[in-house]
Amino acid sequence: MLIETLSTLFTRDLNKLKQEISLYKTEPVIWHFEKDIANSAGNLCLHLVGNLKTYIGAELGRHSYVRNRELEFSAKDVPRAELVRGVEETIVVVNDALANLTEDDLKAEYPLLVLNQKTSTEYFLIHLVAHLSYHLGQINYHRRLLDV
Repeated sequence: MLIETLSTLFTRDLNKLKQEISLYKTEPVIWHFEKDIANSAGNLCLHLVGNLKTYIGAELGRHSYVRNRELEFSAKDVPRAELVRGVEETIVVVNDALANLTEDDLKAEYPLLVLNQKTSTEYFLIHLVAHLSYHLGQINYHRRLLDV
Protein backbone atom coordinates (compact mmCIF):
# COMPACT_ATOMS: atom_id res chain seq x y z
CA MET A 1 0.00 0.00 0.00
CA LEU A 2 2.73 2.49 0.94
CA ILE A 3 4.64 1.74 -2.27
CA GLU A 4 1.59 2.65 -4.35
CA THR A 5 1.05 5.80 -2.31
CA LEU A 6 4.68 6.85 -2.73
CA SER A 7 4.52 6.20 -6.46
CA THR A 8 1.37 8.33 -6.72
CA LEU A 9 2.93 11.19 -4.73
CA PHE A 10 6.24 11.18 -6.62
CA THR A 11 4.42 11.07 -9.95
CA ARG A 12 2.04 13.86 -8.95
CA ASP A 13 4.77 16.17 -7.72
CA LEU A 14 7.20 15.44 -10.55
CA ASN A 15 4.42 16.21 -13.04
CA LYS A 16 3.80 19.42 -11.10
CA LEU A 17 7.53 20.21 -11.33
CA LYS A 18 7.37 19.72 -15.09
CA GLN A 19 4.35 22.03 -15.21
CA GLU A 20 6.04 24.71 -13.10
CA ILE A 21 9.10 24.77 -15.35
CA SER A 22 6.85 24.90 -18.42
CA LEU A 23 4.81 27.81 -17.01
CA TYR A 24 7.69 30.28 -17.02
CA LYS A 25 6.81 32.94 -19.58
CA THR A 26 10.44 33.88 -20.07
CA GLU A 27 12.88 30.96 -20.17
CA PRO A 28 15.93 32.88 -18.89
CA VAL A 29 14.04 33.70 -15.67
CA ILE A 30 14.22 29.98 -14.80
CA TRP A 31 17.90 30.64 -14.04
CA HIS A 32 17.48 33.98 -12.29
CA PHE A 33 18.06 34.54 -8.60
CA GLU A 34 17.82 37.76 -6.72
CA LYS A 35 18.78 39.13 -3.29
CA ASP A 36 18.42 36.34 -0.74
CA ILE A 37 17.01 33.81 -3.20
CA ALA A 38 20.09 31.61 -3.44
CA ASN A 39 18.90 29.02 -5.96
CA SER A 40 17.23 29.40 -9.31
CA ALA A 41 14.29 27.22 -10.32
CA GLY A 42 16.54 25.59 -12.90
CA ASN A 43 19.10 24.61 -10.29
CA LEU A 44 16.40 23.31 -7.96
CA CYS A 45 14.97 21.26 -10.83
CA LEU A 46 18.40 19.78 -11.59
CA HIS A 47 18.87 19.10 -7.87
CA LEU A 48 15.57 17.24 -7.56
CA VAL A 49 16.28 15.14 -10.64
CA GLY A 50 19.78 14.30 -9.39
CA ASN A 51 18.53 13.55 -5.89
CA LEU A 52 15.77 11.16 -6.97
CA LYS A 53 17.78 9.45 -9.70
CA THR A 54 20.52 8.83 -7.14
CA TYR A 55 18.64 7.78 -4.02
CA ILE A 56 15.77 5.93 -5.66
CA GLY A 57 16.85 5.13 -9.20
CA ALA A 58 20.49 4.15 -8.72
CA GLU A 59 20.41 2.93 -5.13
CA LEU A 60 17.09 1.11 -5.00
CA GLY A 61 16.36 0.51 -8.67
CA ARG A 62 19.91 -0.24 -9.79
CA HIS A 63 19.59 2.19 -12.70
CA SER A 64 22.90 3.48 -13.97
CA TYR A 65 23.24 7.07 -12.88
CA VAL A 66 26.23 8.98 -11.62
CA ARG A 67 25.35 12.11 -9.71
CA ASN A 68 27.23 15.38 -9.99
CA ARG A 69 25.64 17.30 -7.10
CA GLU A 70 27.94 20.29 -7.52
CA LEU A 71 26.77 20.72 -11.13
CA GLU A 72 23.13 20.68 -9.99
CA PHE A 73 23.78 24.03 -8.33
CA SER A 74 26.38 25.51 -10.69
CA ALA A 75 24.90 24.74 -14.12
CA LYS A 76 23.22 27.65 -15.86
CA ASP A 77 21.03 28.12 -18.90
CA VAL A 78 20.15 24.47 -19.45
CA PRO A 79 17.30 24.63 -21.99
CA ARG A 80 13.80 24.25 -20.58
CA ALA A 81 13.18 21.25 -22.85
CA GLU A 82 16.18 19.47 -21.31
CA LEU A 83 14.93 20.17 -17.79
CA VAL A 84 11.49 18.80 -18.67
CA ARG A 85 13.04 15.74 -20.30
CA GLY A 86 15.07 15.13 -17.13
CA VAL A 87 11.92 15.27 -15.02
CA GLU A 88 10.11 12.87 -17.38
CA GLU A 89 13.04 10.43 -17.15
CA THR A 90 12.94 10.73 -13.38
CA ILE A 91 9.26 9.79 -13.26
CA VAL A 92 10.04 6.57 -15.13
CA VAL A 93 13.13 5.76 -13.05
CA VAL A 94 11.37 6.38 -9.73
CA ASN A 95 8.31 4.34 -10.66
CA ASP A 96 10.42 1.45 -12.02
CA ALA A 97 12.41 1.33 -8.79
CA LEU A 98 9.36 1.57 -6.55
CA ALA A 99 7.52 -1.13 -8.52
CA ASN A 100 10.28 -3.61 -7.68
CA LEU A 101 10.27 -2.96 -3.93
CA THR A 102 8.54 -5.20 -1.44
CA GLU A 103 7.08 -4.36 1.94
CA ASP A 104 10.10 -6.10 3.46
CA ASP A 105 12.39 -3.79 1.45
CA LEU A 106 10.62 -0.80 2.98
CA LYS A 107 11.25 -2.06 6.50
CA ALA A 108 14.93 -2.74 5.78
CA GLU A 109 17.64 -0.22 6.54
CA TYR A 110 18.27 2.20 3.66
CA PRO A 111 21.64 1.15 2.18
CA LEU A 112 23.30 4.59 2.45
CA LEU A 113 23.82 6.84 5.44
CA VAL A 114 22.28 10.11 4.25
CA LEU A 115 20.58 11.86 7.16
CA ASN A 116 23.34 11.55 9.78
CA GLN A 117 21.65 8.46 11.20
CA LYS A 118 20.53 5.10 9.89
CA THR A 119 16.93 5.01 8.69
CA SER A 120 14.58 2.49 7.18
CA THR A 121 14.02 2.66 3.44
CA GLU A 122 10.40 3.55 4.20
CA TYR A 123 11.44 6.53 6.31
CA PHE A 124 13.94 7.74 3.73
CA LEU A 125 11.42 7.52 0.87
CA ILE A 126 8.95 9.60 2.87
CA HIS A 127 11.76 12.09 3.49
CA LEU A 128 12.39 12.24 -0.28
CA VAL A 129 8.70 12.98 -0.97
CA ALA A 130 8.85 15.83 1.55
CA HIS A 131 12.10 17.11 0.04
CA LEU A 132 10.53 17.15 -3.44
CA SER A 133 7.47 18.96 -2.14
CA TYR A 134 9.58 21.54 -0.28
CA HIS A 135 11.60 22.49 -3.35
CA LEU A 136 8.53 22.36 -5.58
CA GLY A 137 6.98 25.06 -3.41
CA GLN A 138 10.13 27.15 -3.71
CA ILE A 139 10.01 26.85 -7.49
CA ASN A 140 6.35 27.88 -7.53
CA TYR A 141 7.13 31.02 -5.50
CA HIS A 142 10.21 31.73 -7.61
CA ARG A 143 8.09 31.67 -10.76
CA ARG A 144 5.31 33.83 -9.33
CA LEU A 145 7.72 36.38 -7.85
CA LEU A 146 10.25 36.74 -10.63
CA ASP A 147 8.51 35.76 -13.88
CA VAL A 148 6.40 38.91 -14.20
